[in-house]
Amino acid sequence: MALVLYDEQGLLTCDEQELAKKVFECASALMGQTDVCAELTVVGPEEIREVNLATRGVDSVTDVLSFPTLDGVAFPVKNEDFPCDLDPETGELMLGEIMLCESRMREQAKEYGHGDRRELAYLIAHGCMHLYGYDHMTDEERALMREREEEVMNILGTTRNLT
Repeated sequence: MALVLYDEQGLLTCDEQELAKKVFECASALMGQTDVCAELTVVGPEEIREVNLATRGVDSVTDVLSFPTLDGVAFPVKNEDFPCDLDPETGELMLGEIMLCESRMREQAKEYGHGDRRELAYLIAHGCMHLYGYDHMTDEERALMREREEEVMNILGTTRNLT
């Protein structure tokens, strides 16, 4: 399993980068997928606002956006069923991209009264669940998605007091 990280401005610490990878691995294991990969792009507020506007029609800064490669697919899946979505070098199934706004993540950590690491873990777990087809458009969808996110958070021990 690989989370390919693009953080050209060096916005996340090495420890935070490792945490993001652990969250991806945990979420993927929880979903029963082992040979998978995704991209994490860390950006500033202006870039995520522009992408949010272009992709969702929402002209505001958001914390995380997800762009799944496979829509409407029930996981776990067999990689060989999606040959066009395999990384040619590793053979891993490309799940998509998560775009994280680092400054919004840190602001929310303060707003919610917990550490940056906890907020980062939650946002990556949230993004991963979107890559795995979960959504939060209805109360039922939201409850199921939150349950999966909490499973990841509990496995990793990322509590509200985590700094």
